[in-house]
Amino acid sequence: MSLLFLRSMGVVLVKEVIDALRDRRTLLRLMVPAVLMGPLLLLAMSALISSLEERAEKREVMVAGIEHAPTLRNYLERQTYTIKTAPPDYERRLRASTLLEPVLVVGPKFEQALAEGERPSVELVSDSSNQRASSGMSGLQRLLNGFNRERASLHLALRGVSTELLQSVAIEERDLASMQARATRITAIIPMFIIMAVLYGALTASLDSTAGERERGSLEPLLMNPVPHLALVLGKWFAVALLGMAVALIASLSFIPAQWFLRSDSLQAMFQFGMVEVVTFLLLQLPLAAGLGAVLMALAIRSKTYKEAQAGSGLVITLVGLAPMVSILNPSGEAPWYLWVPGLSQNTLMLLVLKGEELSFAKVFPGVLVGLVLMAVCLVYVARSMRMAVAR
Repeated sequence: MSLLFLRSMGVVLVKEVIDALRDRRTLLRLMVPAVLMGPLLLLAMSALISSLEERAEKREVMVAGIEHAPTLRNYLERQTYTIKTAPPDYERRLRASTLLEPVLVVGPKFEQALAEGERPSVELVSDSSNQRASSGMSGLQRLLNGFNRERASLHLALRGVSTELLQSVAIEERDLASMQARATRITAIIPMFIIMAVLYGALTASLDSTAGERERGSLEPLLMNPVPHLALVLGKWFAVALLGMAVALIASLSFIPAQWFLRSDSLQAMFQFGMVEVVTFLLLQLPLAAGLGAVLMALAIRSKTYKEAQAGSGLVITLVGLAPMVSILNPSGEAPWYLWVPGLSQNTLMLLVLKGEELSFAKVFPGVLVGLVLMAVCLVYVARSMRMAVAR
């Protein structure tokens, strides 16, 4: 490349960056969601987990009709649980989500049936649309299963039968996931927000530097300058990718102070997100910013108005932004083709970083290759479209 070519590209780059920074209202609409939405959602989920942990530590059981089951009461109290009497309108309050605990309902003939060797029944009442209440169902079921095992053990012991016969197989659990990997059940939202930050950062700059300038009538005079069209295109593209990466950087950095305010002690211990992760995430976003920035410019260069370009680019933003959902909805696990899809590739790699796993060249290369191919093809198309515009 000649010195004139590089100088021309640099002039265009500086112009585009200044134009983008000058539109402060657009920048604010772009920055606020990128910086705040991810951390706020993370903090909200942390608050939910913390409240569930606090409820588990309180060891309270909401029961209706416990006066009919002194044996069950004795068992619950021996397990250090506090018994709370359910309100008379517990069903209505569960439906309205004003009661946040499931209710154990004991029938009037519970103790009589237990004494006669029959199986008394109890009800576990909850509402699946009431998330807080339904989350307590598993703990309540485990508590009642413990009561059943104790009663069965007592019956066998009275008859001189070993209680080990109740368990033919000894079961031991072993979790292969690391502490960081377990934390990704909550922190998996971070890559999605960073990808969206790249897309929306590149979107504004790409539309304004192509369709926006055409609508304002400043594109044709710019193309009449004795400057290679490829230098103009590269300068604009570099500004688009740079702004996309800048928004991604701010979005990534916003998660560092956010983790200091996590209310869940267990999540705070597992969630490790520092400058190493920020730098790694930014490097992984480079192919996405380069490729998608060029794609957005190619879509916008043939549009006559800014609104038309915005409508055409909206589909690309939606598809790439929702691509990470594939890994969530696919029950068969990660597939090799994930690494070849823009957006989905970056999400997969960032999740590996959050899990503390190493990135190999074979995993990173497909995303880089796709980004470079999209960048080359689309920039050539943009330069050709600009030459055709001058020829007309």
